[in-house]
Amino acid sequence: MLETHKQVFKEVLMLPPIEKINLVDEILASLVRPDREIDALWSIEAENRLEAYRAGQMKSIPLEQSHFQIPTP
Repeated sequence: MLETHKQVFKEVLMLPPIEKINLVDEILASLVRPDREIDALWSIEAENRLEAYRAGQMKSIPLEQSHFQIPTP
């Protein structure tokens, strides 16, 4: 299997960038297993947070102050 992996990798390196991106997207999509129970729980959580925000029970903060930061080149 390792030899097959190496051969596939060599072939992928020869692909144009857009085809590499498409391949990565397809590989990642094959790993995602939707879970309706988890999706439902997150939906409830999002609704609860929005309701709390609108009721003044939760404040928002600017993106720059959050722990989430978008990397800049």
